[in-house]
Amino acid sequence: WVFLVKKGYQETDSAPHFSVITKLKGISVTEVKDAGNRLWDVADYVKPSQGENTFFLVTNFITTTKQAQGTCPESPSVLDGICREDADCPIGDPVVHGNGIKTGKCVMFNTTHSTCEIYSWCPVENDTVPRKPLLAEAENFTLFIKNTVNFTKFNFSKCNTLQTSDPTYFKSCTYDPFFNPSCPVFRIHDMVEATGETFGNLALLGGSIAVYIKWDCDLDHPAAQCQPQYSFSLQDRNYNFRTASYYWDPQKRHYRSLLKLYGIRFDISVHGQAGKFSIIPAAVSLGASIALLGAATVVCDLVLLYLDSKADFYRKEKFEEVR
Repeated sequence: WVFLVKKGYQETDSAPHFSVITKLKGISVTEVKDAGNRLWDVADYVKPSQGENTFFLVTNFITTTKQAQGTCPESPSVLDGICREDADCPIGDPVVHGNGIKTGKCVMFNTTHSTCEIYSWCPVENDTVPRKPLLAEAENFTLFIKNTVNFTKFNFSKCNTLQTSDPTYFKSCTYDPFFNPSCPVFRIHDMVEATGETFGNLALLGGSIAVYIKWDCDLDHPAAQCQPQYSFSLQDRNYNFRTASYYWDPQKRHYRSLLKLYGIRFDISVHGQAGKFSIIPAAVSLGASIALLGAATVVCDLVLLYLDSKADFYRKEKFEEVR
């Protein structure tokens, strides 16, 4: 790939190899009715485990404790579960967008609603979303992104971490595009704000953020000038999934605690290119330019000799007749 820049001709490598390592840090404590206090550390609120280009940060959740397999009324928030009589609950039919299989009975869910009895994990899932994110402290968590780029064509490799002998640098620095662009430690609050959204709004029901790392390096300059550029974009709102932990009580009865997790999904994308002056593409481009100029002269001559309205005048001036 050959292209012209201000300083001359370059040979480029637009297909480098990348590696990305992420580490998120922070601790939070939540207090939930019927579940008590719970401590959340990095093993709890990061899904999947760290080290991949995509991970999920929990910012809010709904918990349903001590579920056991059995029969119970379907939630009245599920339209297909609402009933007036047993005939509305055909036995064996699954509840559409619901929690279980209908048993054929219409039962009272509470004093105002009747729903189909279902075979499911009971009681059915709690669907009341907290008014505020339970892990609001997550906005002060920090994300460490270690990214290495390798332009194999030029045998050039570069890491986005600053080469320093200070062992406390990465524990105290925070990325700032103007004052500290070499620090790969990002505050979650700053990443969300960079997308144009507020952390409080996004943390309540979750969302998806793309993290772009762009390398654009001119290898004729010192390697220190080859630095990545970071940008952030909001991809989607309302992101969640469910997970459960299972256990047995002293009577060997099987139970589970269900968590519906809301949070922010981070997708890290790395791309870039590098260029370096080379005499071969310079010579090829120069030769092509000379050939193009020669072709342009021939085309102009043909237009003036045969297509122009004053072609006769041009022919007399161009050619000298010899008798």
